[in-house]
Amino acid sequence: MARILIVNPNTTASVTARVLAEAQRWARPGTELTALTGATGASIVSTPVEELVAARAALEMLAEHHAGYDAAILAISFDSGLVAARAALPIPVIGLTQAALHMASLLGRRIGMIGFGASARGLYRDLIDRYGLSAHVLTLEIIELASVSSYLDETSLDFAVIEAVRRQVSDLGVEVVVIAGAAVSGIAQRVAPSVSVPMLDGAGPAVALAEALVQLRLSAAAGPPALATTTASGLSPALTTLLSRRPS
Repeated sequence: MARILIVNPNTTASVTARVLAEAQRWARPGTELTALTGATGASIVSTPVEELVAARAALEMLAEHHAGYDAAILAISFDSGLVAARAALPIPVIGLTQAALHMASLLGRRIGMIGFGASARGLYRDLIDRYGLSAHVLTLEIIELASVSSYLDETSLDFAVIEAVRRQVSDLGVEVVVIAGAAVSGIAQRVAPSVSVPMLDGAGPAVALAEALVQLRLSAAAGPPALATTTASGLSPALTTLLSRRPS
């Protein structure tokens, strides 16, 4: 049995609940999932500044709560804090968009991607580059949002997503589509009957990959201590301890 911690570093509990529900849909019997919502930061992350704040919040939450868990999932589509968390924690850490993009690459070489809100475009492009998939993600289509409430409305974006997928298939021949956005977790499952290619959003792939890493007893290789020559101040005790941890 795997114990997996899901951390949402924004402050909207409904987003956490959506990611958790979708993870529970795909988790193996016996997998135990616990989800936490951030206490500080943006309600919905959509800009580079908010993403930086979310990365700090994610590290604080993981530092305080990771003990006793076999793996962790970052419930934010920008995978905020992923690189640092993976280097610092003794358990596997998975990002939603990382998981969806890499799983998509196992299904086809021509990947389409859909995100929400114009300010997010650069953040998603950075992730595509970081994961080495620029040659395979043929298009990143951004659906503009009328308001935050429209983003949180569970079905208001379904038609726009279906139309975007159909365009990507007909115009570019994409073979699989990734929908990025923690708040829209579950949308791929809902709209799949209306499109002709496989669709992925992040929660299902993330929990599947986390379970696989736990089963294989794999985690990131221990690197040098995060703070080899200096000390930290103004951080929570848990994060201070994590940053000063020496590899065994």
